[in-house]
Amino acid sequence: MHAITISEPGGPEALVWGEAADPVPGEGEVLVEVVASAVNRADILQRQGFYNPPPGASPYPGLECSGRIAALGPGASGWAVGDEVCALLSGGGYAEKVAVPAGQLLPLPKGVGLKQAAALPEVVCTVWSNVFMIAHLRAGETLLVHGGSSGIGTMAIQLAKAVGAKVAVTAGTREKLEHCAGLGADILVNYREQDFVEEIRTATDGAGADVILDNMGAKYLDRNVKALAVNGRLAIIGMQGGVKGELNIGALLSKRAAISATSLRARPLDEKAAIVAAVREHVWPLLDAGHIRPVVDRELPMPDAPAAHRLVEESGHVGKVLLVAP
Repeated sequence: MHAITISEPGGPEALVWGEAADPVPGEGEVLVEVVASAVNRADILQRQGFYNPPPGASPYPGLECSGRIAALGPGASGWAVGDEVCALLSGGGYAEKVAVPAGQLLPLPKGVGLKQAAALPEVVCTVWSNVFMIAHLRAGETLLVHGGSSGIGTMAIQLAKAVGAKVAVTAGTREKLEHCAGLGADILVNYREQDFVEEIRTATDGAGADVILDNMGAKYLDRNVKALAVNGRLAIIGMQGGVKGELNIGALLSKRAAISATSLRARPLDEKAAIVAAVREHVWPLLDAGHIRPVVDRELPMPDAPAAHRLVEESGHVGKVLLVAP
């Protein structure tokens, strides 16, 4: 097969399309012929040498894919050769074939094309596990999403609205905020021009956000705590703004608030399977009914992964950038 390889960490030019050994599905795994994958910030970190794959995972980037099952490994059940699927991966999506634990497969949702389905697994599993399984967002509460126009953000807006929550977002341009509004966002904050703490307080009559989904990490830590409502929950899923911040414990105590921080890639297989099962139960019916949809900015051929990484690093996109296998 062919795959995107990284011989040495570096810029986008470090991504090279070349021949690679075909993966062999192990116990409980299936082999998927990849139709498309999607670019995530974690892929950029891996390319730069800051986020190595967990032990036993594929060395190639790509944390999600869509495609067709080509073979079943020993002990794999519930699926058949030829099934169209999308999958949550620990790596290997930037390739023509990938071996996937059967518990991390999802069927193709109704009304979603096979290529577009590659935009779903990572964002849906991230949002559902953090916003709903951990932070327990409920109808009538307010969710603040940083990076509302990102792949994660566009899905978080839709899922929160689907359960009856109010949604606030931050983004850096008017155009991105307009896209967020089109998905249902109620409170729009241009972080380049406005203070999101003050905007959230004003929009909620001083109450604050019940749940905050944060991709920035250290840079926003103090202000996120200030923006939380009493009994609020801060879910940290990224560190684009640094890894070390100062936390005012007194402020956290006064609000009886909670902070969680998670990642998907290195979780044990049973935890990933539980998240995927919850997504299939709760989110797939919304996709089948057309209440939510993947947001795709553009599609590029998989050998053009360097160009796709440049697009994502420039942050000019809305939703996901897909890589389509030749």
